[in-house]
Amino acid sequence: MKNKILIPLLIVGALAAFFSFRYSAPDTTDTEERKKLLLETVMKAINQWHYSPRPLDDSFSKKVYRKSLDNLDYDKKFFTAEDIQSLNKYQFLIDDEIKEGSVEYFNKLNALFTKRIEDAELIYKEILKTPFRFDGNDSIQLNGEKLDYASGSDGHKKRWYEYLKYRVLAKYVDLKKDREKAKENKDGDKKLAAKSDADLEKDARESILKNQDTFFKRLKKISESERFAIYINGITNSEDPHTDYFPPKDKQRFDDAMSGSFSGIGAQLKEEDGKIKIVAIITGAPSWKQGQLKAGDEILKVGQGKAEPVDIHGYDIDDVVSLIRGKKGSEVSLTVKKVDGSIKIISIIRGDVLLEETFAKSSLIQGKSGNIGYIYLPEFYADFNHNNGRRCAVDVAIEVDKLRKSGVNGIILDLRNNGGGSLGDVVDMAGLFIPSGPVVQVKSSGTLAETLKDKDNGATLYDGPFVIMVNQNSASASEILAAAMQDYKRAVIVGEPTFGKGTVQRLSSLDELASRNPMSLLSNSNNSSLGAIKLTVQKFYRVNGGSTQLKGVTPDVILPDPYSKIEMGERRDKSALPWDEIPAADYKLVANPVNTSELALLSAKRVNANPTFNLIKESADKIKQKEVHSFYPLNETAFRKEQDEANATSKKMEEIEKKATTLSIINIKDDLSAINRDSTTITKNKEWIKNLSKDIYLSETVNIINDLIKQQTSIIPKTGMR
Repeated sequence: MKNKILIPLLIVGALAAFFSFRYSAPDTTDTEERKKLLLETVMKAINQWHYSPRPLDDSFSKKVYRKSLDNLDYDKKFFTAEDIQSLNKYQFLIDDEIKEGSVEYFNKLNALFTKRIEDAELIYKEILKTPFRFDGNDSIQLNGEKLDYASGSDGHKKRWYEYLKYRVLAKYVDLKKDREKAKENKDGDKKLAAKSDADLEKDARESILKNQDTFFKRLKKISESERFAIYINGITNSEDPHTDYFPPKDKQRFDDAMSGSFSGIGAQLKEEDGKIKIVAIITGAPSWKQGQLKAGDEILKVGQGKAEPVDIHGYDIDDVVSLIRGKKGSEVSLTVKKVDGSIKIISIIRGDVLLEETFAKSSLIQGKSGNIGYIYLPEFYADFNHNNGRRCAVDVAIEVDKLRKSGVNGIILDLRNNGGGSLGDVVDMAGLFIPSGPVVQVKSSGTLAETLKDKDNGATLYDGPFVIMVNQNSASASEILAAAMQDYKRAVIVGEPTFGKGTVQRLSSLDELASRNPMSLLSNSNNSSLGAIKLTVQKFYRVNGGSTQLKGVTPDVILPDPYSKIEMGERRDKSALPWDEIPAADYKLVANPVNTSELALLSAKRVNANPTFNLIKESADKIKQKEVHSFYPLNETAFRKEQDEANATSKKMEEIEKKATTLSIINIKDDLSAINRDSTTITKNKEWIKNLSKDIYLSETVNIINDLIKQQTSIIPKTGMR
């Protein structure tokens, strides 16, 4: 079954990775007729093809209304309470407008936002003329969901004053730290070392003024067509988080992203609540080799080599990508805010991100009681364009066979940060570890579920101790495999609850659908492409009948994670399709089912005694506390105290990790000839082994599989590949 699952990290995430998806529109200006045609065609596509189109009622109207406001002004710095009062009449009318083909609400919203941009530009320029004082007891709320819209002209100015004061304070503290370093270093910047606090405050204000000027220049360049595309996405995203509208230029960039190779640092980016964050790190890419950049990091500044970094606050993704990209071999420095609140400067040498780095590979973890096999699978890849193209199920079978022949006592399959991929390969891969039976149920709208089965006539390549590692970025196909192995009690699932994406998407052209209308603009112009729509068309269900949607897969053994106490993945989006269940498929537990409860208890004892995991738990508490309160001080002393505490925790964790016992990891003999092919492959392998040896989660997983080995008495088969 040659289905390619569109997934949130490696494909949908790629929309924001190295290509700018700013909802750019065609070069032609949208007329009212074109807007109505686009709206009508998008709604036709949703009604005809979406798995579960939502009723066009007041509830749907309210969702679109909220998304349209949040998409334009999440931080509530532009619209006032009076503006919202004037727009509130549309809150329950958007569904009626969609039915009638009206775009009245969008036109009012767009006109008002344009006016507020002009007002805000005057406000920030005036505020930044006057020095700030940072010795008061004031603070700022940075969570837009918890803010009310500012009331009146004075309230609007106060909102901007607090925001700009926070920005200047952060820059001011950075400059003071730079001055401290310059004074300590006899070869430091003498001019900087001699500056007074007043000089630094002025420099900070001028820096933020320049940043705001750039931001507003971009804001004013966004066309009405682009804003209408944002509005359309407010409608599509109200259906579910993975239903998206792509204007023509973005559709082309999406196609480019699917090519699978590019140059850069190998970090996937996304814009979230006005911030630019790291979604995932590409295996083998420069950022992966450097090792410090992690999913969840927020980018604050981008610098070229040793040059002064650029504050990217207010930049959109395409501008940030332009700064990060550069000549192969050149250096880019990212100032990032880690999930624990600490600030780090990470320097990375740009290079190629090679497709081969996404392929499955394995190693041997040496221990006192024998070797454990480790397989890393970054995605469920499948090349259907070539007769002998690489497929992950075949590659994993090869790795399993090599490990078996190496005499391993157990196998760990690492699906962390694996966003999914080929559905057919999930089914085939599951068949490597179970005799036969159903693997997943797939359901389209209004139909009975189709059961996809392992069809290898009872053959099992490996039936020994088996553990699968997952985390919150394991999605789609990863969740299918983990769920199947859990339902059969074939493997122990270790890590954090997974993403919760139990749906399939299909990308469809809107032009074909619109062209069926004889009055379509497309019939009169070859330059009026409407773009494309990515629609959710199916849902996945486990063999036990439960959906992987929303809930994801809960591991048998849960390990601490910095994000564990806040909503992550699919669960964060209120428009996500619900969890549900259907009748279970006909399946039987394996002959020697795992006893996961005992393994979880043994792991918990080790984790509770591990100082690194305890620090991770502390970080989780702090992150949750910050999410709940989300107030930040505008007092310099309090601001620096918070920063210092976060940085101290981060440094403490680094010191503990340095002292921790590392895993002993070696390559399989069969792989040595390929690894030793040249200096590049040797270096890549050394970096991979080095990173694995320091992985605290892998270390505990090795302990878990050793406990499992003691439980089980089955002998690893010695037969060859099937």
